Amino acid sequence: MTTETKSPELLSSFQLGDMKLNNRVVLAPLTRSRAGAERMPNDLMTEYYSQRSSAGLLITEATVVSEQGIGWLNSPGIYSNEQGEAWKKVVGAVHDKGSKIFLQLWHCGRASHSAFHGGEPTVAPSAIKLNGEYIHTPEGKKDYETPRALDTSEIPEVVEDYKQAASRTKEAGFDGVEIHSANGYLLDQFLQSKTNKRADRYGGSLENRFHLLHEIVNAVTEIWPANRVGVRLSPNGNFNDMGSEDYRETFTYAASQLDKVGLAYLHVVDGLGFGFHELGKPMTLQEFRKVFSGPLMGNCGYTQETAEIAIQEQRADLIAFGRPYISNPDLVDRFRNDWPLAPDADMDAWFSFEKEGYTDFKFYK
Repeated sequence: MTTETKSPELLSSFQLGDMKLNNRVVLAPLTRSRAGAERMPNDLMTEYYSQRSSAGLLITEATVVSEQGIGWLNSPGIYSNEQGEAWKKVVGAVHDKGSKIFLQLWHCGRASHSAFHGGEPTVAPSAIKLNGEYIHTPEGKKDYETPRALDTSEIPEVVEDYKQAASRTKEAGFDGVEIHSANGYLLDQFLQSKTNKRADRYGGSLENRFHLLHEIVNAVTEIWPANRVGVRLSPNGNFNDMGSEDYRETFTYAASQLDKVGLAYLHVVDGLGFGFHELGKPMTLQEFRKVFSGPLMGNCGYTQETAEIAIQEQRADLIAFGRPYISNPDLVDRFRNDWPLAPDADMDAWFSFEKEGYTDFKFYK
């Protein structure tokens, strides 16, 4: 790092638990749909992550922990030993570049369709249909369906799926895991009052709605030390038809409880570029600072300049970049050298299933 950089804090090294990151730039988890119908990590994915290994930390695309959790075409999995073995090439490529990589653990819940599950209904905390335009399925575009509420007796199986997935990530050589509890997927559905109308110990009060996430964090930290586990939350988001009237109370409580664990970080989607529920003022990183004492990661809509300010003002310790990293595989080098960024890629190419819009973006010359 040169002394002339515009981002002395963003590009400085950071001690994340017992790991030293080369900088505070994070590759955000981005669903890219290149794992094929078998959901197997492959050479194309290895190239993609290797290209972006200038980040201090890479977080993989959301990776399903079970067949029940599937809800996206060609997204990767970590529910079989073969998938775990295949991830080793990705991890090795990132480590060869001197960076660190976490795998994001995912279950789609109601944000899925029976076409992914042999005609069986999707599962959720409660039988509440997602109000969305359509979902892409193996059978084409489909309307969302009313999910089946998980029985209380089934929930330990879900927890065990996360635990087994975490074990496979460790065997694959990852540096840690991130638990995806954001963006309207299963754990967010349990956390939020809009989607959780249960009457058992997993619904009703804040404590009960937090219970599943708490159990999964406990299960995952039986495999990984807590300082190698992150959690992602999206307090302001409306993606997948989310947004609850008591959002501020809900997410303040969740963060305060997670603070007791000693996590690697709390990953907060604080930006509004991915949609805002408009149920009140947006929650800020400053609010999370008051109740979470560990490292905070900001996400969504940050530029090099706003990221640097957020870190200088101690609102965040790390900043995750999504869209800029798609079309700028050498994003950190561009930040460091004040090189211009390539324009955002055509969104249609993001999910082409091929190298186009994935690994064919140019490094700055």
